[in-house]
Amino acid sequence: MQYTYLGRTALKVSRLCLGTLNLGVRASDEESHAILDTALDHGVNFIDTANQYGWQKHKGYTEEFLGGWFAGGGGRREKVVLGTKVFNPMTDWPNDSGLSARHIIASCEDSLRRMGTDWIDLFQMHHIDRHAPWDEVWQAMETLTRQGKVRYVGSSNFAGWHIAEAQEAAARRHFLGIVSEQSVYNLVTRHVELELIPAAQRYGVGVLAWSPLHGGLLSGALRKLAEGTAMKTAQGRAAQALEVHRDAVGAYEKLCDGLGADPAEVGLAWVMGRPGITAPVIGPRSLDQLTGAFKAMELTLSDEVLAELDRLFPPIGNGGPGPEAWAW
Repeated sequence: MQYTYLGRTALKVSRLCLGTLNLGVRASDEESHAILDTALDHGVNFIDTANQYGWQKHKGYTEEFLGGWFAGGGGRREKVVLGTKVFNPMTDWPNDSGLSARHIIASCEDSLRRMGTDWIDLFQMHHIDRHAPWDEVWQAMETLTRQGKVRYVGSSNFAGWHIAEAQEAAARRHFLGIVSEQSVYNLVTRHVELELIPAAQRYGVGVLAWSPLHGGLLSGALRKLAEGTAMKTAQGRAAQALEVHRDAVGAYEKLCDGLGADPAEVGLAWVMGRPGITAPVIGPRSLDQLTGAFKAMELTLSDEVLAELDRLFPPIGNGGPGPEAWAW
């Protein structure tokens, strides 16, 4: 397993982050435990979840599922860098959502209880709260870090200017602030290259890429549809994008065949090689999908292949950061 530092911190995390959205829901309990055990055995020390995950059964279910796995012992909790999230509504009551100090602290306590742990390594704001002043947010996060319940703070789905605003406010309080940002990023969705990633690099914020295969679109969607084995590809984000990018996806799968590599491996390898990326957040539903992610770490894409991928899935504005008013 390869490791890197999380943003500007001294915390080492694996280059693959194990997302838990499917565990205990789209994957059986037995398969989910096997995925967790195998990931840990292969050195994956970074696990990502959220307080609302598992909503298909009930909100908080996934954290409870992880708590059961941690309870199995063997130093599982001690070995893992554990991230969860706060923002989305957990009930219909008005103060059970957002980034008020009340909700941040209450949500942390609830997550700790569900996972049966004393601390959260990375407590991530799942979305910007336009009603919460940064002094209120940082006051709550400072309280939790002083209490030892939170080690680091991250964000998710922020814009570049949100990162800048948050970090400047944290600096005024002499607080570490945000150390990671989790954004959707893959060959099809590249808008974070304009401002988010440059802002994160400037402020020493590691970027975690969620949906690195665009909901299965980049994992052999056309082949799976032809075989009748498509699951996520046949619905949601991937299905909508396939209507727009069918020709590019077809050429992409042909390119992958020529490389002798699975499309999912190529898509993950591309994300892992992008500037500013700490790790893709993978969400395997099976051991085979997890094994494919391990193979992606060993795959090096040539300059010629990277150029062809840019041709098939052009970066916004032909690449590079967002344009400034003028250039010297």
